[in-house]
Amino acid sequence: MASEQVTKKVNQKAAAEQHLRPHWIAVRSKYLPVSLKLDRRVPLMALAILAFTLVVLVLSISYGEYDISPVDVVRTLLGTLPQDHPEFRNYNLVVHTFRLPRILTAFLVGAALATSGAIMQGITRNPLAEPGILGVSAGAGLAAVSVIVWFKDVPISWLPWAAFGGALLTAIAIYTLSWKDGGSAPVRLILIGVAFAAVLGSLTSFMLVFGDINDVQQAYVWLTGSVYGRNWEHVRTMSLWLLILLPIAIFSARQLNILNLGDEIARGLGMRVEAQRVLLLVISVALAAAAVAVAGTIGFVGLVAPHITRRLVGPSHDGMIPVTALFGGALLVLADLIGRWIISPSELPIGIVTALIGAPYFMYLLYRYRN
Repeated sequence: MASEQVTKKVNQKAAAEQHLRPHWIAVRSKYLPVSLKLDRRVPLMALAILAFTLVVLVLSISYGEYDISPVDVVRTLLGTLPQDHPEFRNYNLVVHTFRLPRILTAFLVGAALATSGAIMQGITRNPLAEPGILGVSAGAGLAAVSVIVWFKDVPISWLPWAAFGGALLTAIAIYTLSWKDGGSAPVRLILIGVAFAAVLGSLTSFMLVFGDINDVQQAYVWLTGSVYGRNWEHVRTMSLWLLILLPIAIFSARQLNILNLGDEIARGLGMRVEAQRVLLLVISVALAAAAVAVAGTIGFVGLVAPHITRRLVGPSHDGMIPVTALFGGALLVLADLIGRWIISPSELPIGIVTALIGAPYFMYLLYRYRN
């Protein structure tokens, strides 16, 4: 009888400790006036996604017309492959020159698109928002197709900048047209963005119909989204954008959390709603434009990644944004591997694979939010 009472007290104490245990981890910087409030699931999920990404990365490098065993891939990446190995030069050439930069580009592009989607869903308070649906990707695509099909004298190296300019101009136009009575309501942003996406898509199709066949083929490859032939220059470009924009996005998480409460409550808490919305929109557009400029128009990553991540780590953007970035990167690395495997020895553009994954999920979301 006494032992039962002791056991009962121990269980009650454990339950009380579990109840009092906070669900959050506070992360504060000693040198910067910033702090983050992370869900306890964030570190575990981040580590799990990183581990998954590393496994897929090794398998992706290993797979191809020139097969390399996963063990040799790891040894080549770590620099422990013996120099007297009969395939030493070939392995280093294939891994470091052809496959690793391509896969890292896919990861960085996926991270940028996913982060952009998470921010857009936050500022519009709409779970279906993402760069492709709001017309930002269509603006970048129209600008790039114009350069490829109609402005042949322009150097092809200007293509990324043209895409970036197209995305930026589209975002400015959408925000300007959505402005009314001293503010821009999220619903107007979405409706005007959807309309812009349709119009810009029609203009792109018009250009493709009347363009030269060779230029049109090149434009189609770019529009479907691909990381084929990407090199270390593309990795450096995407890394630079993410190094600047991703920390800003993470440290803007608190503003996103407040915006999700509604404009009136945000104003009541002292927030300059429109200024914060413009800043977050610029960050989101810049991330999407950089991704489109490097890899073409890749859809649905910005839609799927934030949704799944929100289910894994909760709705607070403090932890959701970094985990979303990791999840988007892992998703695109996996999509690249699937695209090279499914019709081997040829390959599907990565944009088609993400569409095959994302379209059913989009239909599921439409059904779920039908009311």
